[in-house]
Parts: sequence; structure tokens; C-alpha cells
Amino acid sequence: MAGASSLEFDVVVVGAGFAGATLASQLERQLPSGTRIALVNHENYVTFTPLLPEVVGASILPGQVVAPIRQMVRRAHLYMVPVTGIDLEARRVAYAGDGPGAIAYRECILACGRAADSGLLPGMAEYATPLKTVGDALYLRNQVITRLEQAELEPDPERRQWLTTFWVLGGGFSGVEVAGEIHDFLRRARRYYPALQQQGFQVGLVHSRDRILPELPDGLADYAQRKMAARGIVFCLGQRGAYLDGSGVALQSGERLEGGTVVSTVGATPHPLVTDLGLPMSKGRLITDPDMAVPDAPGLWALGDCAAVPNGYDGQVSPPTAQFATRQARQLARNLAAAWRQQPTRAFAYRPLGQLSSIGHHKAVAELFGLRLSGLPAWLLWRGLYLLKLPTLARKIRVYFEWNWQMLFPPEIANLRFTPSSGRAPARVTGTVDGHAEKAGNPDQEGGAGS
Repeated sequence: MAGASSLEFDVVVVGAGFAGATLASQLERQLPSGTRIALVNHENYVTFTPLLPEVVGASILPGQVVAPIRQMVRRAHLYMVPVTGIDLEARRVAYAGDGPGAIAYRECILACGRAADSGLLPGMAEYATPLKTVGDALYLRNQVITRLEQAELEPDPERRQWLTTFWVLGGGFSGVEVAGEIHDFLRRARRYYPALQQQGFQVGLVHSRDRILPELPDGLADYAQRKMAARGIVFCLGQRGAYLDGSGVALQSGERLEGGTVVSTVGATPHPLVTDLGLPMSKGRLITDPDMAVPDAPGLWALGDCAAVPNGYDGQVSPPTAQFATRQARQLARNLAAAWRQQPTRAFAYRPLGQLSSIGHHKAVAELFGLRLSGLPAWLLWRGLYLLKLPTLARKIRVYFEWNWQMLFPPEIANLRFTPSSGRAPARVTGTVDGHAEKAGNPDQEGGAGS
């Protein structure tokens, strides 16, 4: 895209997660037909992140948690390039494609989310696997299978136990769900691995608070922990990690948790693109007005995980969840349309529907509209709601059949490799990804997807 620095658009949306993709689709409906809309993202798909644990547990295929953006928008122009900076005075978005370029804008919306914080603990970047992208989920899935294969060859019982011990850091929704998925996968796969039948395996969860799922009422959280513990999942609560090394996790209490695989679902760091703006922030998120306009930055708006958007319903800052991101996108589209007509904008206000979490073994916990459910009914509700929220009808149908298929047949235990037969890494844009250095590496270790 060399020489594309003369591109000009009325609206430029930076980032295409739940917030960005939903916003672009809504803007097509709210703004006049002649409005030029650009959507800039370093991938050409949206990742349905709530289902990444299902990829780890081989409940669904990796391609079923992503939706091509071009199938979700009609008039918006998609540019699959990393954004390297924003010039607020000149109103230009800089990017790095085949060559550097820039896009001039009238209105710019930041929906770039937040990045995983691999520096939260010493050794985390080297020894823990995050769960933020499809590549992370694929890598972790392969890592679990690799550990089982290694255990089959290991004659030492202690070493074999270490290989088949998995620790998850974080007791929120992501941590609980991935721990349950790994445990379910190991339970279903064990008949193919004699070493597992002889010695078993262990899945553990480390959380700094006294109970898991702090977002849910005590009764539901207690139910989730009790049911997971009954299946053999170990909980280490009220403990904080000190550092990670090649053997496991060291806790601040001095205790060590030995295990061959550590998964991190904790920690988020501000997106470099946001911090480089030098604008006021709150807890790593860009401060916005109630209508999602960024103060003292004409033409700039923000929503989703990267933005601290006040919620007029309760006066609190909106949590960084998909439920809020999609509602913010709809309201911001209406606000931009109002601003276009020189009419007053409206503050964002949304009453959350509730929270749900799968805990494995066809069980879940849920609170919706004040109604509390647990067990199989909550699990069926969890799957039904996520199926409805999946982008595109094609994805909904494919995931529906895949979920039913995996309930009837053995799990997929193939360790998929993504190295080309020539040994060369696939061609890709080098330089920076959304303003920070792109990490080069073995495609096997990245699960065949960019981070």
C-alpha cells in the first residue's frame, strides 16, 4: 500500500474487535449513504474471545471463533495494516503496510482494546501462555497434547506427573472456563494415553482472592468452585504469584506449584497506541466524556476496552466486556449521526443483562435479570446465548453442529503443526503492530496466527 498516504475518509475506526466491527456496521446504517468509512485493523477478522477456551479444549475448531470482517460490513473500507500512530492536530492515522502511509479523517474512533500484560510477574513472558488470541488458543491446545505425548515416553513417575500438571493463573471468567475446558479435554482424551490411565493428571487454578468468579454472587461462585473441586480441579486461593520459571510458579507465600504448563488469564496493559497520545487516562484506559468523545481532542472518540466510558445507569466506569462494547458501539453510532446533523449527543447508559460462566462437564453458572441458574440449565443457556451472539449466520450453524458433534464422538487429539514444508515462515508485514514491535517467532509457537 505504498503511496496510499493521500487516503481521506469521513470516519476512521481503529481496531476491529467487538466494539470496532459493531460500530462500523452501525455507522453504515446511521450515517448518510455517501459517508466514507474506513476500518483499520491488523487482522481481517473479528475474534469471538469468549469461546477461546472452547478452542483450547477442542470443543470447537479455531476457524469457528473468527468471522471475516468483510462479511460483516458492506460499505466500510477495510485496511489490514498495523496502525503506528495518530496525529491529532493534522487528523491523520499513520500505518505501516508495504510502505508507510496515512489516512486523513474527519472523525476518528479508537476501538483498539488492551494488550495482555506479560510483564505482570517475572518470568511470565517466557514461561506462561496468555489467552487473548486464536494463536494463543491454538498454541495452548497443542501444548496440552504435546505434554500428553511427552508423558507417554517418560519413564520417571515424578517427571510424568510434572508433564501432566497444568496451572491456570486467574480465577475470573477466562481462568475458570479454560481450567474447566482443559480438565474436560484430559478426561476425555485419557483413554488414548496409557500413562494418564496409570497416573492421572492435575489441573489447578491460582487466584489472589478468597473465591473465584468475583463478578458473580457468592452462592454461584461457591457452587462453581464446589463442582469443579469435586471433579479434581485444585484451587489455590488467596495467593499471589511471585515469579515463574521453567518448573512452575513460585508464590509470595514461599510455596511452589510445580507443573509443565502455566496459563495466564490475568493482567492487561494499555494499548501503546493509546498511551502515545498523551491524553488523560484512568487505570490504563482513555478517559472519555459520557457520550464517548475524548476531552480536549476534537474529532476523537473512544469505546470498548481501551476507553473508560462512564455508564449513566449506575455512574460507574463501564467494565471491559463484550456486552458493554457492543452497546457502546450502537450508542456511539447514533451520537456520530447526531453530531453530523449538529444535534445534541446522548450519554451512554446501559443496564447489564447479567453474567455467565461455563465451569466444564456440561455445567455453568449464570445470573440474568436477577435470576440465578446453575448446572445443566445454566450451561444450555450459556451455549444458547453465545450461539446467538456469534457473528454471521454461517458461524452460528457451524458451531451448533460442531458442539453436537463433539458431544457424541471422541475429542480431536491431533497436534496440528503450521510450519511450511520448506521450513520458511509465512510472509507477513514487518515492523510494528498497532504501535508496538511485532514479535517474530516460530509459526508453531504462534499457532499460525498473528498476536
